[in-house]
Amino acid sequence: MLNGNMGENEPFKPMDSEQLREYGHKMVDFIADYYKSIEKFPVLSQVQPYYLKDLLPDAAPDQPEKFQDVLDDITKKIIPGVTHWQSPNFFGYYPGNSSIAGFLGEMICSGLNVIGFSWITSPASTELEVIVLDWLAKLLNLPDQFLSSGHGGGVIQGTASEAILVVLLAARDKILGRIGRNSLDKLVVYSSDQVHAAFKKACQIAGIYTENFRVLKTDASSGYGIDPKKFDQAIHDDMEAGLIPFFLCSTVGTTSSASVDPLVEIGQITEENDMWFHVDAAYAGSACICPEYRHYLDGVEYADSFCMNAHKWLLTNFDCSALWVKDSSALVNSLSTNPEFLKNKMSEQKKVVDFKDWQIPLGRRFRSLKLWMVLRLYGAENLREYIRNHIKLANLFEQLVRSDSRFEIVCPTLFSLVCFRFLPSNDDNDGYELNSMLLDAVNSTGQLFFTHTIISDKYILRFAVGAALTEERHVRESWKVIQNQATIISRQHILSKTNMKSKCEGMIANE
Repeated sequence: MLNGNMGENEPFKPMDSEQLREYGHKMVDFIADYYKSIEKFPVLSQVQPYYLKDLLPDAAPDQPEKFQDVLDDITKKIIPGVTHWQSPNFFGYYPGNSSIAGFLGEMICSGLNVIGFSWITSPASTELEVIVLDWLAKLLNLPDQFLSSGHGGGVIQGTASEAILVVLLAARDKILGRIGRNSLDKLVVYSSDQVHAAFKKACQIAGIYTENFRVLKTDASSGYGIDPKKFDQAIHDDMEAGLIPFFLCSTVGTTSSASVDPLVEIGQITEENDMWFHVDAAYAGSACICPEYRHYLDGVEYADSFCMNAHKWLLTNFDCSALWVKDSSALVNSLSTNPEFLKNKMSEQKKVVDFKDWQIPLGRRFRSLKLWMVLRLYGAENLREYIRNHIKLANLFEQLVRSDSRFEIVCPTLFSLVCFRFLPSNDDNDGYELNSMLLDAVNSTGQLFFTHTIISDKYILRFAVGAALTEERHVRESWKVIQNQATIISRQHILSKTNMKSKCEGMIANE
């Protein structure tokens, strides 16, 4: 049990430094062994829904259990139900990076367990976050207005979804403060049809009317980015209808295809119309620490807010979504609360930052520790090479796809995402069923995991390189699995159609 020193009449004491040392060593060994053997597990969990209900008791134990018994249960009962995001053969969605530096930072964060919602609750928590986000902003070459030395600054959110909601609320309250609180029904927001679903959810939470959500259609001719002319026309149409355009959510590295909106052109339009301009670079922002990819952020100088997820592709364990704003007062005016029990001299004198007023929840973890440790223990140049290697591996995968005439690349490969599909026969419903079958067949092998999307009404396979442990051999072996399963699916598909044709011919003959 976790407290082995309890006497019969002694009160329970849950914290013991020596027990932490003993069990902590065992836990580090357990996690190290997990990473050492991670390639032995099927990448996608193969369990069925509610599998765990039959394996665990229906009530918590009354008495302490042995730590080793808990570890054994994790191995036998929990691990089989895990989809291994850190596997070198995980190519789904976008990466969710982990690293030794990030893990060690997370350990310190959990060990200190401070709740740093205001400066006074833990000054180091607040001040390190300010400093480390300035560091990251400079690596991204963001405009000085996003630095803490001016009226703006950075804050760590849980996810990019939270970041979008936070700035949308700030933008909403800012304009309503100017035109009147009763004008909510006139506010209009804009995005492309490639924007993350989190934006729509944010609008629902913020009370933006569904009919005032403008989705700008994209296509291959614009690289699936926002067409500035369509955007400008939509604004003028809404203004003529008596509505108030106030917010644009753009994307650098969309979820479906990693496409990039033309920030300069659309940024100028938002500036002309006094709109809040948010840039969501949750995935691709990490790549922009490399000078050769920084041009994808050209136009961010027009933005009011910018977000990227260090926990996606910058070796920082989840969760660590960095958000910067040019005017922090917009966040504070919208999200600040000041109950008596939280008042203190430093906050009242406005000498410090209280990050509780820059986010939705009150409580917040010491998340800057892990980002700080990643930047220090790896250094900017190693992080750049890490990103470049993944992009190189994605380009390799694209070449492999192009070498097989049964497949096609659907859209330009940007960053480390490859979008491709298995070419259908002429009478095959444009490949929807065929590619869906291929995806399920490959993922069912457990040898790799990847995902899909729909682009221009086509079912597209997405291969996102970005796991920390991925090497060239994993990419090549994964492609062989995809090819082999494609051959099997093709034969099954042809056989199925042949049988169907024979059955139909038989029915006609009988008639």
